[in-house]
Formats: sequence, structure tokens, C-alpha cells
Amino acid sequence: MSLKVIAGTARGRLLKTLPQDDLSIRPMLGRMKKSIFDIIQFKVPNSNFIDLFAGVGSVGIEALSRGAKKVTFAELSNVSLSLIKHNVNMLGFNDRAKIIKCDIIKDFTLLQDKYDIVFMGPPYKDSDKKALALTNPVLKNILKYDILKDDSVLIAQKHIKEPVGEVAGLECFRVEKYGDTVISFYKRKLLGKI
Repeated sequence: MSLKVIAGTARGRLLKTLPQDDLSIRPMLGRMKKSIFDIIQFKVPNSNFIDLFAGVGSVGIEALSRGAKKVTFAELSNVSLSLIKHNVNMLGFNDRAKIIKCDIIKDFTLLQDKYDIVFMGPPYKDSDKKALALTNPVLKNILKYDILKDDSVLIAQKHIKEPVGEVAGLECFRVEKYGDTVISFYKRKLLGKI
């Protein structure tokens, strides 16, 4: 599967990814990525962006291509980390990219900064095909470790069957469905605001 940068300074450039028969990384479909960036396009330039469960880095690289000031790529898999490094180097984005190896559930202290845009696309299943349901714990960590600014946008990708429920302190203001994938857009619930 070819993975391209959709817009910006690296538009049309191909990213290195895994062979198609390797399902350990599930890159986001181009139309889904385009839709997300159409929704947040005015927030991306000069933003501090974090790509959680970054995979090959295609979402964070899209943000860099569209003018994000800095993108942090957080990922645990060594294969993914080497693909992210390769793609960032190839496109000349090293000076604006920070790549962190961490378990996003356990090592959240490594990510402490304030971000304008948080994107999370956790894996849906483990290697035994069991559902992981990581969205809710990560949303709670995002609030616990206070990485959102008052006007930040938080974008969560999940399987349509994964239950998430309400998360105190977050307000879901938009939901988009693409096949069996749901993309939810959140913002902080500010105290004193109705």
C-alpha cells in the first residue's frame, strides 16, 4: 500500500511503510486523513502537535507538511520508530520532529508538554486478535497529565464497537464515521463555561 503526504510542502511524497501483508501497523486511509486535516486545517500551522501510537508517522508528517511548528511522535514498536525516523529524515523534517519511544498507557510522563493538537490512533487489537480498548484510558491520561491547552483539539480514532463513554473534563464536539472506524473530536470542558 502506498502512503502519500496529501498536502503542504511534502505533498505527493511517498512514505516508507511495512509490506502490505504485515498487519502489525495499520496506516490511516488517505480519505480519512484528508477529512481530519480538512476539519483542523486552520489550527495546524504553527501548532505543537502530538501523534500518539504514531505507526509510520503519516499523521504527524502530514501536520509537519502543513506547517506545524513541532510534532512529537510517540510509539513503542521499534519497527515503527525506525520507519518514523526514516520518513522524517527523508522529508527533511528533523528540526521540527521529536520521536519518543514509550508505552503510551504507562509512560505518559515522557510526553509532558502542552499541545495544540493531540491525535491518537491506538491499535484496535493485540497480536491474538483480542480487542484492546485503549481509547478511554488514554483520554483519561491526557487529562491527568494535563497536556491540553484551553483551546486544544483532541482527535481520537477507534473501532466502531469500542465503548468509550463520557470522560469527565472532555467534550466531544464532532464525530465522523468511516466504515468500521470512528473519529471523535474533543475539546476541554472549561470550568465556569456553559
